[in-house]
Amino acid sequence: MDLDLVLITGMSGSGKSVALHALEDAGYYCVDNLPPELLTAFIALQHEQQATRVAIAMDVRSGVSLPIVPQQLEALRQDGVSLRSLFLEATTDALLRRYSETRRRHPLSRQEGRNDAPEQERVLVQAIELERELLADLRDGADVIDTSLIRPAQLQSYIKALVSAPQSALTLVFESFAFKRGVPLDADYVFDVRMLPNPHYVPALRPLTGRDAPVVEWLREHDDVARMYDDIEQFLSRWLDALARDHRSYVTVAIGCTGGQHRSVFLVEQLARAFGTRWVALKRHRELDAG
Repeated sequence: MDLDLVLITGMSGSGKSVALHALEDAGYYCVDNLPPELLTAFIALQHEQQATRVAIAMDVRSGVSLPIVPQQLEALRQDGVSLRSLFLEATTDALLRRYSETRRRHPLSRQEGRNDAPEQERVLVQAIELERELLADLRDGADVIDTSLIRPAQLQSYIKALVSAPQSALTLVFESFAFKRGVPLDADYVFDVRMLPNPHYVPALRPLTGRDAPVVEWLREHDDVARMYDDIEQFLSRWLDALARDHRSYVTVAIGCTGGQHRSVFLVEQLARAFGTRWVALKRHRELDAG
């Protein structure tokens, strides 16, 4: 019986517990902080028990044995295990804010009993930077989700969409965003469409989004919008086969405008529809989904 394995890893404070809860809701048997030394034996046990869906969380709490994980994952793939690797990312500022709100201690922080706030933040920043270095190999080749600006409900939705998508040579994720709130960390390609005509300045269109028919019709009337769509479509069409041959599993294409409401949303919807005829194409609207 085939085993569907999802590995959740990423930065401490980035939402791994939320992701595991989403997978548990989706019918996965979930294990948090499994020591890497036990991974092979654990998967063998799941095969014996004829398990079909398993999710495992691993991070820097695994300590010195963490570097063996990439080789273990490759061995599992060679053995025919259907493996999806998800890496949760967040900006340092977002992580600092979350640790300040929860008052939890970072697993790599060795500082005890200090009341000096600036010194505490300095030590925490150092721990976060070290964690990024230690997790770099696990980040490579994984589907990266930037949780800096999304709510737990959004993250749960994104996780469920990814694991429910059929396994294919390549999964495309088209993501709209607002430049005023920052560029997503999970983007493989970023396209800036702020120079395009803006429906925000049309009073009747301002409260609508790029998914609404009046905005769609208005944008389709502008040649610059059509040229931008053609340029992005041609670029991706030219390089996606090469990315698939390079054994890439996921590619995230982020399209940004000023507010993440009209132009970027419209282009994400159109591109996902077009590329969905050949590839698995998912859509995310960072700002709209937060509403």
